[in-house]
Amino acid sequence: MGHPPGAIGERRAGEGRRPYGSARRFIRALPPLIIVGGVLFDVLTPPQYSAAPMFSAAPLIAAPFFSTLTTLLTGIAAVLASVGLHLYNGTAAEASSLTEFLTVLTVSALALLINRVVLRSGERLASARVIAETAQKAVLPTPAERIGGLQCAARYEAAQADAFIGGDLFAVQDTPWGVRLVVGDVRGKGMDAVEAVAVVIGAFREAAEQERTLEGVAQRLERALAREGTRRHGLDAFEGFTTAVLAEIPRSDGSGTFDGFVRVVNRGHPPPLMLYADGRLDTWEPGEPALPLGMGDLAAWPDRAEARPYPPGATLLLYTDGLSEARNAEGVFYDPGERLAGRIFPGPEELLDALVDDVWLHTGGGSTDDMALLAVSRPATGQPERRRTMPVVPPGGSGPPGGGPGHRT
Repeated sequence: MGHPPGAIGERRAGEGRRPYGSARRFIRALPPLIIVGGVLFDVLTPPQYSAAPMFSAAPLIAAPFFSTLTTLLTGIAAVLASVGLHLYNGTAAEASSLTEFLTVLTVSALALLINRVVLRSGERLASARVIAETAQKAVLPTPAERIGGLQCAARYEAAQADAFIGGDLFAVQDTPWGVRLVVGDVRGKGMDAVEAVAVVIGAFREAAEQERTLEGVAQRLERALAREGTRRHGLDAFEGFTTAVLAEIPRSDGSGTFDGFVRVVNRGHPPPLMLYADGRLDTWEPGEPALPLGMGDLAAWPDRAEARPYPPGATLLLYTDGLSEARNAEGVFYDPGERLAGRIFPGPEELLDALVDDVWLHTGGGSTDDMALLAVSRPATGQPERRRTMPVVPPGGSGPPGGGPGHRT
């Protein structure tokens, strides 16, 4: 059977939590089990066999996973078990007993030291995560659900676990000339890419408010990246660029209604998709290929915005190549146009939920590149709050005929 949008995501989260929860329960039980096992081993074997290695292992296992108090109590329990067994066996006066006692005591003290180091590192990691989340909200804020009468939704899916922001970007701005959008992908990784993202987003927000044409906005971004390139060194100074697609949804003069079309400038970026209310889908390949932003030194020609129809009830989907270049185990690329054609969604939020879930299924839960998605819907007059929804994953869980993208048996 097919899966409703969001159900796959819930199942995915559940599948991730169950093994992790079982592992945590096992680790929590391991130190006391080792101590109990050491006691049984010592009681059931001849006196020359010692359980000191097991008593030493218990606090070491507790150190990276438990609090300081729990680690201390585990060490105390290990030392008391070692001493108690020697008293029980009548070997407390032997030299070997003192050696084992000092060994367990020393290892327990080292476990406490390890515990403090791990906890301090965890606090620093938690602080870094908070900083990363704050940076993401500052550099790449999530757009409002409604902007200028349009419904908006955005996603940033990082390929690296615990990463919050990279080289992909999106932004939406309501301007005197209509609602303007940008989705882009900065070449490179790391902090240099994040800095370039901040430059592009800042330049876009300023230009979107000041430039009368979408072509003017693109040229402002070009100049901003050129200035940014002069600050860089090494390879990035010569090969830094950003693929981007800019869109403008103009309003009728003197009214708040939209003109029924969207202008697009594509600078070397994957083509946008237009999903219509009846399930039809168009892929908007640029009429004339253009170089990415930041490569104006190689060639220059005037940007030309292409106008495309944007009827009521339609949804414009912009994305980065992390979506179109996501591959399955056989190396087959994900085809968003093929997977979304004929599907109907209540709104942009549900569209992106289903799309992210479907990409996760296609790749088997792994991806090698970040993915930024931006969906903008134009509500139709009298359109109901909820419409019939068709899942991305077809009934039966199989993909297109011939085992193409998304094919599953």
